[in-house]
Amino acid sequence: MSDFLQDFQNNLKQNINGFIAVSVTEIETGMSYSSLSVDSSFDPELASAYNLEVVKAKMNAIKALGLNEKINDILITLSNQLHILDVSEDGKYFIYLAVDSKNANLGLTRAVLSKFKKEIVSKL
Repeated sequence: MSDFLQDFQNNLKQNINGFIAVSVTEIETGMSYSSLSVDSSFDPELASAYNLEVVKAKMNAIKALGLNEKINDILITLSNQLHILDVSEDGKYFIYLAVDSKNANLGLTRAVLSKFKKEIVSKL
């Protein structure tokens, strides 16, 4: 794993309250470049594999509707967790992040993700 991805994961773990898990996945191939979870029963690579279908479905819907738009992020709100699917600016990768909804600050979480999302394209 690259130093950038290691630093990225550790930064999220340390700076996002309620951090549960993160992974970075290539959209075209489904290959996971990195993953980290603080909960041994939570597999971020498995979660990314399923959520890849969500990202692809939304991309297909945008195309079918003829919209000149790109996905910034997709927020999935569960009863106790927030799952954020943050798509890179070039549309090649997505960050999957799971946080505890009781402890996380959504605005701060999105700001931290945005900072790293810009670097993913140039670093991978």
